[in-house]
Amino acid sequence: MNQLNNRIAVVTGASSGIGRATAKLLAGRGAKVAVLARRGDMLDKLVAEITAAGGTALALPVDVTDHASIDAAAATVERTWGPADLVFNNAGVMLPGAIEARDIDQWQHQIDLNITGAMRVISAFVPQLTKAAAAGATVDLINTSSIAAQNIYPYFAVYSASKAYVSHLSRHLRAELGPKSIRVSIIEPGCTSTELQGHFTFPGAIDWIANARETITFLEPENVAEVVGFLAVQPKHVNLQQVVVMPTQQAS
Repeated sequence: MNQLNNRIAVVTGASSGIGRATAKLLAGRGAKVAVLARRGDMLDKLVAEITAAGGTALALPVDVTDHASIDAAAATVERTWGPADLVFNNAGVMLPGAIEARDIDQWQHQIDLNITGAMRVISAFVPQLTKAAAAGATVDLINTSSIAAQNIYPYFAVYSASKAYVSHLSRHLRAELGPKSIRVSIIEPGCTSTELQGHFTFPGAIDWIANARETITFLEPENVAEVVGFLAVQPKHVNLQQVVVMPTQQAS
């Protein structure tokens, strides 16, 4: 259970769902984990749980859509523990809706968080990942995408497009950062039980997810966290570029 001793991990979107489960798993396996999200009270609870279980964690309330906020968090991580060598770039939002509804605010929110926010995290932490790799550490940048990056779902056009951006970006980053010994991976989960579905306001999407739950046993956040843990413990020269993890009963 100490496979990740000496690793310095950063998890965004850590206040709930996949991020929260992953932070607990990484800390449980020996990593020092900085947990980042907007809801500071939820981060404090998470850190208390990790500490009570014998782990090490640091709560850093941030808004990944605010460049100064994420840069300040990155500086705090390096000042506290040294350069991060594992970044799980996981913050995101899913707001399906009919395109003719012209809900531009929801479109922009998804773009700001899923695309621009992800880029801000990469910008803030790549210098640390590069530094850690140059010092000989095993280094990972793991981006959360979605099966929606590959498949077609009515009402999910903007969300799906934002995740397709993350997936293709990650492939390019691997080509750029791999020669510097930085592993870049994409995780593309299928239906997962998280808070994301609770943000739906469009009736068509609410009905779709309710019907899916009747026929599919959704993934749990812990299932995806196990994938992150698996990626992180591979030998340094092994990089799983893309992992699609699906509920067994979900066809597409």
